[in-house]
Amino acid sequence: NTSIITRTWSLTDDCDNTTTLVQTITLEDTTAPTFTVPADVTLECDADLTDVSLTGDVTDEADNCSTSLEATFTDAITDGDCANTSIITRTWSLTDDCDNTTTLVQTITLEDTTAPTFTVPADITLECDADLTDVSLTGDVIDEADNCSTNLEATYNDTIANGDCVNQYVITRVWTAIDDCANATALVQTITIQDTTAPSFTVPADVTLECDTDLTNVSLTGDVTDEADNCSTNLEATFTDAITDGDCANTSIITRTWSLTDDCDNTTILVQTITIQDTTAPTFTVPADVTLECDTDLTNVSLTGDVTDEADNCSTNLEATFTDAITDGDCANTSIIARTWSLTDDCDNTTTLVQTITLEDTTAPTFTVPADITLECDADLTDVSLTGDVIDEADNCSTGIEATYNDTIANGDCVNQYVITRVWTAIDDCANATALVQTITIQDTTAPSFTVPADVTLECDEDVSDISLTGDVTDETDNCSTELEATFIDTVTEGDCPNNSTIIRTWTLVDDCDNTTTLIQTITVADTTAPTLVGDLEEVIDVVCSDIPEVPQLVFEDACSTNITVEFNETSSSDGSVTDYVVIRDWFVSDACGNEAIFTQTINVTVEIEVQAIEGDLCIGDDFDFDLFSLLDGDYDPDGVWSVTYGNATIDGSYFNPTSLLDNNGDFTDDQLTDYEFTYTYEGTCPGEVTVTITLNDECVVFPCGEDDLIISKAVTTNFDGINEFFTITGTEDCGFVYELQIFNRWGAKIYENFNYENDWNGTSSNASIGNSGFVPTGTYYYVLNIKNSGLRPITGPIYVSTK
Repeated sequence: NTSIITRTWSLTDDCDNTTTLVQTITLEDTTAPTFTVPADVTLECDADLTDVSLTGDVTDEADNCSTSLEATFTDAITDGDCANTSIITRTWSLTDDCDNTTTLVQTITLEDTTAPTFTVPADITLECDADLTDVSLTGDVIDEADNCSTNLEATYNDTIANGDCVNQYVITRVWTAIDDCANATALVQTITIQDTTAPSFTVPADVTLECDTDLTNVSLTGDVTDEADNCSTNLEATFTDAITDGDCANTSIITRTWSLTDDCDNTTILVQTITIQDTTAPTFTVPADVTLECDTDLTNVSLTGDVTDEADNCSTNLEATFTDAITDGDCANTSIIARTWSLTDDCDNTTTLVQTITLEDTTAPTFTVPADITLECDADLTDVSLTGDVIDEADNCSTGIEATYNDTIANGDCVNQYVITRVWTAIDDCANATALVQTITIQDTTAPSFTVPADVTLECDEDVSDISLTGDVTDETDNCSTELEATFIDTVTEGDCPNNSTIIRTWTLVDDCDNTTTLIQTITVADTTAPTLVGDLEEVIDVVCSDIPEVPQLVFEDACSTNITVEFNETSSSDGSVTDYVVIRDWFVSDACGNEAIFTQTINVTVEIEVQAIEGDLCIGDDFDFDLFSLLDGDYDPDGVWSVTYGNATIDGSYFNPTSLLDNNGDFTDDQLTDYEFTYTYEGTCPGEVTVTITLNDECVVFPCGEDDLIISKAVTTNFDGINEFFTITGTEDCGFVYELQIFNRWGAKIYENFNYENDWNGTSSNASIGNSGFVPTGTYYYVLNIKNSGLRPITGPIYVSTK
């Protein structure tokens, strides 16, 4: 639509004289096209946004020069109040052939107003013990659907109306399905709960009881167990009885009917049969067993004994009878009579008890026992010619009686002493026996013998209980005892120091009857050994002065003493000058008995100067305290002394102020613009001195170096947008300051420190900070800034750090 027209104008007179001039006509297209944007529209969330027949299309596209133009659009989507809603800003653009563009905006609102759908479960009737939370029993919703939301799950809420009894009721279950934009559908299911199940129990087993049993005592007759119901609790069964007479008095049959009813009148009935019988035999007291002489009249119950206390649970006026069975005894004129007494009641229940009547011979024989005697332990105790024998054996019935003996040994006061109780016994043909006692005493009175070990001297750390060192007894012997072992006790007398002593060892050998022999051995204990070193000591060390090792912590031990005295002494040959020297370390060690030892370490020290000087240039008009230490590089003792060694200057400690050379008017002379030398002398393990040179000139430049010139960060944001990325100190870049920076959290813990800070901290964390992302947590922190050689006081302030 654009072009350049070169228009040539010609003017010719009548004689063909012509003038030609040129006109340039430029055609351009700067007019943008026009169109009508579709109206704003609100649609459901499931609408097809690419279908402009739904969303609206532009109309009336027109341009002054271009034709067949077609508008296009781009969409920007903003989330709505819920998952399925949004606002779409649709930007329509129409561009002509010369890139003239018109842009108009249409707003499309997507909403969700359609509630979800589902099928409610059918109404249902269940027993009262059904699990109402089990939707596999009660029924569950199906076909949950929604126009926009997915994975919908219907929930329910129950309202309960009581029925005709405790376990019957009606549940109104309201099912609700809600989509992501809170559109809800509620449907109702009715669940009817009924109780038609009778309770259950175990009837007591049929039972047969004696006639005197208390039939109301269910602990005897039996009680129901396992009362249970699907819904009711704490049920108790009851019973009624029907009685039928038995075959004789006091017998009968009881039909007991048990009933159990639940809270909704469902009833279970079971029957128990109780049989009453009389099977108890009568009782009586049989006469006691009796032993009589063989000439006793056995028919005389006043001698043999009669029954008493005849009784029966049902019958009365009973009388017992007896029969006898005779068994020969163990010897002549002896026998055993088994007398059987019987008592029978009216129902033929019989009790039989037996009385034993024994006929016996109880007269024992007689004899004279030998006298008591005392013998040595080696006497032959079977020789009755030594120990003594019985005489005068006799019996009322038996003849040819010979007494015998049995020995019982009672230990005496020792192994070889004891007392023998010899029981002599004479027995007749009916085993009537007479026993008489003779006492035989055995004794031991001879002491043992042995050889005592020789006297001995031992070191204090030797085990005086070790008889392989001190000596043991030999030749233990005794007349009666064997395997004797001598023992000892020690009496200790302290010596002239804690570890010296004299031991009087008393050896004792005792036989089994406490016959004792005692002998003495003397043991002398002495301490003659000095303490020793535990571990190793490097006796000679060659080092430079900066590497002199610490004094080692030596440990000493002694064979006997625990109280070891250690005296340490260190001497040095250093005179403070830059010359090599020797350090001597001595440990003097002694034990409690004065045994001494000396341990020495020699350190040969080479002195090396490791401090370098840096030259400096200052303006004589610079009014500030310049720290001379800033011109030293290396390790040095900070407690040394600065002095002026060249030039008419004055210093205050380590500080030199160039303006101290000016007169009262602030003027100076040319000869003051020269070199000044300052010497630092230091001692310590590496003594030495170093000289620095400062050149004064009058080329003074005033830099913005005051506190008001400083610009300190207020915030650090680690979002990598290039803004406030680091904590910065600016405004004094030309002053040559060194920044010492410390940063603390709100609890006072130091999280960052740098003695030559170069604007490079971005919130990184240290061990004192909280968090594990590599950065400190977002929050307010506090800095302390010390600007070296500036003359300014330390500066403090807050800094906000954002690391999210």
